[in-house]
Amino acid sequence: MTDPASTPAHSRPSDTPTSGSTDAVGFILRLGCALHNAGFSAHRLEATLSDVSRKLGLEAQFFSTPTSIMAAFGPPDSQRTHLIRAEPGSTNLSHLSGLDRIARDVVYGTLGPAEGNLRIERLLAEPPRWVLWQVLVAFVLVSVSVASFLKVGTGDLLCAALVGLLCGTIITRSRRHSEWLDIEEPLSAFLVATLAQFLAALIDSGAGYAITVAGLVVLLPGMAFTTGLIELSTRHLSSGTARLSGALVTFLGLGFGVALGTKLGTAVGGWMTAHDFVLHLSNAALPFWVEGIGVIVAPLCFTVLLQANAKEAPWIVLAAATAYLTSRFAGRALGEELGAFLGALMVSGGSTVIALRRDTGALYFRDGTKKKKIYLVEGVPEFVMSSDKRELFGEHLVARGQVLRMEVEMALAMLPRYSGRLGDALCGLGVLRPIELFRAIHQQTTDRF
Repeated sequence: MTDPASTPAHSRPSDTPTSGSTDAVGFILRLGCALHNAGFSAHRLEATLSDVSRKLGLEAQFFSTPTSIMAAFGPPDSQRTHLIRAEPGSTNLSHLSGLDRIARDVVYGTLGPAEGNLRIERLLAEPPRWVLWQVLVAFVLVSVSVASFLKVGTGDLLCAALVGLLCGTIITRSRRHSEWLDIEEPLSAFLVATLAQFLAALIDSGAGYAITVAGLVVLLPGMAFTTGLIELSTRHLSSGTARLSGALVTFLGLGFGVALGTKLGTAVGGWMTAHDFVLHLSNAALPFWVEGIGVIVAPLCFTVLLQANAKEAPWIVLAAATAYLTSRFAGRALGEELGAFLGALMVSGGSTVIALRRDTGALYFRDGTKKKKIYLVEGVPEFVMSSDKRELFGEHLVARGQVLRMEVEMALAMLPRYSGRLGDALCGLGVLRPIELFRAIHQQTTDRF
């Protein structure tokens, strides 16, 4: 048997990782857990962590499911494996955006793992972007908007608002009291269906099912269902199957709750009708323009419910309106199934194009010995570096007649006093005013780009 002490040191895995590698591994695990809780799909989570690992010089493999993350660092014969048990969190678009930005900064080399950990902690410690009353209002308005799509009457909109408020109250309370989480879907479905049938009988409407759907639309696992199908299509079979199974269980819970609530609400409503306890309210058909307002209001409410940044609301409205209008008009011409497919295709394709145009990072170009680097912030060029002498800032100013070559040479001689900044040196010598410098830099960036 070989004595371990006689084995060369370089052939044995190190049992004492360096502080740098420890920081890097800790950052990757923290980032993975945060992305998982914010709603990242398996294929995107694994790809993001792999990109960050390569940038930090780590050999790593990742495996993600809706309830766990496994991460193995090092070569296969000496891997160190970490298992993280993670509960699926509710989708938080602002966290997704912030975490994605942190990961990109690390990949681009502008942020280290220690600083990245601090930024993740600060991001997750932020209070909810939207407060309780705003969330409740969003529940109410989503229910009203969806009811308007279902061609109900004016009195039914009031009923939809009440069941939306009830559903929102149950959901917000369960998020603050974890013991309610396991029963929030069937409990909400039962109470909403009971109240919807009761209110429909009270106003003699007959739209109890439409009101129930409007009140429960927020609880439908559409995001989980879509993410599961994407994971299956990208060959992440374990995660996709598990996620679809979870969505199916949610549907079952909602279905049983609706069935029981409908029975109870119908029985109470029948008794009220038999004893003439009916409110004779006006329940006229809705004007055609109400549906158009709903197309705008509903995505604005989902901006609140999904905890998105307010500045992203126009894009969310645009995506929702595109999907709705495409599926509606294409559905009339090609059938409902193809209409829904084309609506989803328009949203996914348009979102990808917009995301690429608003990306943050750097583009590298090389033509022989010439090199150019363009820095983009949300798709807008902010700074351009070039090895071509004709594109240097001093040459640009001389070519446009804003300065003399002699003045540029004087400013170059003064660079040590201005931390190597040619523009500051020109302003310090009185050759350019600050506003002229700003305009010149903007023009040069535009010309070089």
